[in-house]
Amino acid sequence: MSVANRPPLSAALCLSLLFAVPVAGASGLRSGDTGMDEILNTETAVVDLSALSGLDGLVETLASKRVVYVGESHDRYEDHLNQLSVIRGLHEKDIPLAIGMEFFQQPFQPHIDAFIAGEIGEKEMLRRTDYFERWRYDYRLYRPILRYARDHGIPVIALNIEREITEKVGDGGIASLSEEERARIPAEIDRDDEAYRDRVKAVFDHHPAAGEKNFEHFLEVQLLWDEGMAERAAEYLKAHPGVSMVILAGSGHLEYGQGIPNRLARRLPVESAIVLNGTMRSLEPDVADYLLYPRRVELPASGLLGVFLDTEAEGDGVAVQGFSEGSGAKSAGMEENDRIVKVGDEQIQSYADIRIALIGSRPGQKMPVEVLRSHLIGADERLSLEVELH
Repeated sequence: MSVANRPPLSAALCLSLLFAVPVAGASGLRSGDTGMDEILNTETAVVDLSALSGLDGLVETLASKRVVYVGESHDRYEDHLNQLSVIRGLHEKDIPLAIGMEFFQQPFQPHIDAFIAGEIGEKEMLRRTDYFERWRYDYRLYRPILRYARDHGIPVIALNIEREITEKVGDGGIASLSEEERARIPAEIDRDDEAYRDRVKAVFDHHPAAGEKNFEHFLEVQLLWDEGMAERAAEYLKAHPGVSMVILAGSGHLEYGQGIPNRLARRLPVESAIVLNGTMRSLEPDVADYLLYPRRVELPASGLLGVFLDTEAEGDGVAVQGFSEGSGAKSAGMEENDRIVKVGDEQIQSYADIRIALIGSRPGQKMPVEVLRSHLIGADERLSLEVELH
C-alpha cells in the first residue's frame, strides 16, 4: 500500500527515513603562507554523521522540553506528518500535552474545544472556525493531527490573532486600531530585534505588492502575529503548569528563534527546542536546534468540480462564474450563472460548504450536484446533475 493510501496515523509512522540533525556551526580554514586565502571556503558547515538519529531518538530529547516548536511549509504533507510523529511520540511517553496551532484564530477557541470534546463533528468545526475563509490550505494536510488530538483528548489551542485586526493593521498600522481593538492585541510588542526587522524587510521586498504597501505596517502585522501567538501560548502554559506544548507554525515564525520562540521566552522562560525541515535550506548555526530531512510525501489528488465561483453574489447557493478546461461540471450540463445548492449530501450556502463537501473525493468519482437555474420568465429551475470530478 502506498503512503498516500494508508490511514493518516500509519502514514506518519512510515516515515522511518527521517533524520534529525543537530545544527553545527561553520568553522574557518587557515591557509598559512600558501597565498590561497582568496579561494579558500571559510563558510563550510560540517555535519557529524555519527550524530544522526531517527525521529524516535529526537523525541527522547524533546521529552525534557516544556515547549517544542515544529515548523512547516504549509502545503508540504511530510512536514505535517513529522509534526504528528512528534506529538504522538511525546503523548506515548505520558507527557501532558497541548497543541498550539498557527492557523486557528483566537476567537474560535470554543469551537475547537467542542470538536476535541466530541460535541461537534469535523465538518461543523470547519464551518464554525471559518477554516476555508481564513486559511484555505487543503484541510487534509492537518486532518491527521486534529483527529489524533480529538481521539486522545489533547487540547488544541488557537494561537493567532483574528484576521480582521491584522488586515486593518496592514492598511493603517496599529495606530489605526480602535481602543476596543487594541485591547485584543498584546500590550507589549518588542520592536528592538534588528535581525528580525531585516528578515521581514527581505520578505517585504519580494512581495508582489511591495511598491503599494507601507513596510512599517507590514512589519507591524508580522509583529502582531508573532507576539500574539507567543502571548496566547504563554498564557495557556502559565494557567496549566503541568502541561507541555507542541507549537505548530510556519517555519518563518520560528527560524533563529526570532518570531514566536524569543517572544514566548520573554513572557515565560522555559526549556524549549526548535525543529525545522532541513531540505531546501543551507545549514546555519542558529536557524534551529534540529533539522529534519524527510522524503517528499504528496497528498492524493482531490476531486474538483472544475468551476470558478462568484462568492460575492447574493442569493441561494454559490454562483458559477466560469469553468476550467476539461470541466466535469460543464460536461454534465452546468452553465454560467447557475447556483450550486447541493453537492453530495451537503447543502451549499458558501464556498466553504463546497470545499467541505469535496473532502475525501477523488478524480473520476461521480458526484451528484444540484443547481438552480434562473430564467427570464418564470421561477428558478432546480436541476440534478451527475458530475465527474477531475
